[in-house]
Amino acid sequence: MWLSVTLAAEAVRAEALSEALMEAGALSVSIEDADAGTPEEKPQFGEPGHINDRLWDHSKVIALFDKQIDLAAALAKAAGAVGLDAVPEFTIEEIKEQNWVQLTQSQFEPIHIDDRLWIVPSWHDAPNQDAINIEMDPGMAFGTGSHPTTRLCLQWLLDAITPGATVLDYGCGSGILGIAAAKLGAGKVLGVDIDEHAVTASRANAERNGIAANRTEWLSSAQQLAGQYDLVVANILTNPLCVLAPGIAAHVAPGGRLALSGVLAEQAEQVIAAYAPWIALRVGAEHEGWIRLEGAMQGSTAC
Repeated sequence: MWLSVTLAAEAVRAEALSEALMEAGALSVSIEDADAGTPEEKPQFGEPGHINDRLWDHSKVIALFDKQIDLAAALAKAAGAVGLDAVPEFTIEEIKEQNWVQLTQSQFEPIHIDDRLWIVPSWHDAPNQDAINIEMDPGMAFGTGSHPTTRLCLQWLLDAITPGATVLDYGCGSGILGIAAAKLGAGKVLGVDIDEHAVTASRANAERNGIAANRTEWLSSAQQLAGQYDLVVANILTNPLCVLAPGIAAHVAPGGRLALSGVLAEQAEQVIAAYAPWIALRVGAEHEGWIRLEGAMQGSTAC
């Protein structure tokens, strides 16, 4: 049995309070938008190389404590450590022991991309045995097919892949896009990521899905990348997409196609401008506020 304590917090004190709660004996702490689910909710999206100026104006700090702790003393200690005269308003909820593995698994159902493609956790049977089914479990690397940007890229691959096409997945995460490309008929797939954990996860997921090692390769983006590809897809975020524009565009073969996601609708023009010297992009699709940008490199048709 544990105690989940939710405290009201101003943006300027939320992080300091969360650290003080950990020092006072909390097992874990998280900060959330107190206005979530209301018209006042304020989504925040962090990107590599960019630090948000502040948290939500109305935040809540959620701390998990062992039931045996002197909760009043722990909360008072944390409040005092951040200069508060009294403990902020809070609520307490008892958390009972559960089968956490089973609970987590129940939150991940098979994901229907379209009638040809499903993403299926290992503990589920495939809903359509005749479809292309990618076995993918939640893990350390980003990309289970549930996020709108992953879905946008998978839908693009469904339309763009032709038999034998070469594909570069820049920022491969879990490898889901490269694996999908291989299963859809790509001849050769290269997946790269800045995170070594992602490279390892992608390689393991490809093997798990029966993709022959000679059809896919997974590398760190710190290595020198060479060559051009019929299809290049990058599902990362706006800031790195803009910084990497010259390099990513250079890997698109003449007549090849490029798809970018991880971009919010209001960021479209920024990314389009960053790639304009090399390739003309347009908004190809939008889902839940995220967009997919796509374009074709000038030159003879490559795929």
